[in-house]
Amino acid sequence: MSRKAGEPGASLAAPRDLPIVPRNTLGLRTAWDTGIHMSGAQRDIKKVVLAYSGGLDTSVILKWLQETYGCEVVTFTADLGQGEELEPARKKAEMLGIKEIFIDDLREEFVRDFVFPMFRANALYEGVYLLGTSIARPLIAKRQIEIAALTGADAVSHGSTGKGNDQVRYEVSYGALNPDIKIIAPWREWDLTSRTKLIEFAEKHQIPVAKDKRGEAPFSVDANLLHTSSEGKALEDPSQEAPDFVYQRTVSPEDAPDKATFIEVGFEHGDASSIDGVKMSPATILTRLNELGGANGIGRLDLVENRYVGMKSRGIYETPGGTILLAAHRGIESITLDRGAMHLKDELMPRYAELIYNGFWFSPEREMLQALIDKSQEAVTGTVRLKLYKGNVSVVGRSSPYSLYSMAHVTFEDDAGAYDQKDAGGFIKLNALRLRLLAARNIRTKG
Repeated sequence: MSRKAGEPGASLAAPRDLPIVPRNTLGLRTAWDTGIHMSGAQRDIKKVVLAYSGGLDTSVILKWLQETYGCEVVTFTADLGQGEELEPARKKAEMLGIKEIFIDDLREEFVRDFVFPMFRANALYEGVYLLGTSIARPLIAKRQIEIAALTGADAVSHGSTGKGNDQVRYEVSYGALNPDIKIIAPWREWDLTSRTKLIEFAEKHQIPVAKDKRGEAPFSVDANLLHTSSEGKALEDPSQEAPDFVYQRTVSPEDAPDKATFIEVGFEHGDASSIDGVKMSPATILTRLNELGGANGIGRLDLVENRYVGMKSRGIYETPGGTILLAAHRGIESITLDRGAMHLKDELMPRYAELIYNGFWFSPEREMLQALIDKSQEAVTGTVRLKLYKGNVSVVGRSSPYSLYSMAHVTFEDDAGAYDQKDAGGFIKLNALRLRLLAARNIRTKG
């Protein structure tokens, strides 16, 4: 059942159109509705699919599930381009007696079906965050539900704490894809409330603990092909600058090359399709943009954000390729999108970004917005030239066979009759009419 990530069949050749249990349309209380209100002892769990990284937390969860529920555990590890060796996770799962181990290479699906659709919207949460963690969770949840159907599991589990956003993202997605699946959220059930207790539990059950986990970790990291996210410990005081060792994918802008790097990104219907004229797959494009952005110190963000659960948190994000991709996409849209379409997209974007941040990727409202966004991208095709230099990315050229830019209309030279400047007088007069009437009334009534 177990396969190496990246080799043929790493996704176990599971069809992507596995049947999903229909949504409950009768208003009945389902297992998903009631499960989150029941204690562990009350639920009869036979087999659970665990989102498993192989780290301390999920290894403890694995053993805890076996002890607490007496159930069979299936582990699922997603390769989303986090840059870590995944074989240790397999070996640790085998050591803990797991028979069904799924390690799936989802990099192409992640970028093609989740990252690219999000970037068509130019999505930014609270104006700056490129949603790198948020957009990964629905794909992991989707694959967990698929594996549950494939293996006959009646429950799924994750390692998210009760303080964060990820618990919401996972569980809302589970419910949208299978309303009858049971959900186990260990951090909301157990009494292992500190890292010391986790390590004691691991040592008691002979679970290997990495040496760097034996003390208080300086910060926690989530990574995938789109970004890295670092939170906690050394970063919890927002008044203090993040130490240099936090950054993993980008050089300091001060240490970036003194010579600018120029690249061209090609687009087809709103999605990046090539770099410097070379066609590439979605994941390959993002990987290459990460390399270019990281080498030039691009994509660092120090953010205090508003979590969906109500508190503020401070995070350090690195999104080198995504930062370049956003600038390039807006560049090609600037000459291919009509003003009305562009401005409407910009008005809807904060709502779209918030839906993704809060975990509602599979909601009907996100799908409705996606349909509108995708419609706008039909002519977003062409090439954007960008300059990368010491932490900055600038659009320095753009061209498209569908360009709406007309030099004949905007030139300061003779436009050969393309635009009659006298027309502007009536345009301005009509647009100012309501303001003139308002001013006249105010003068009249003040007198």
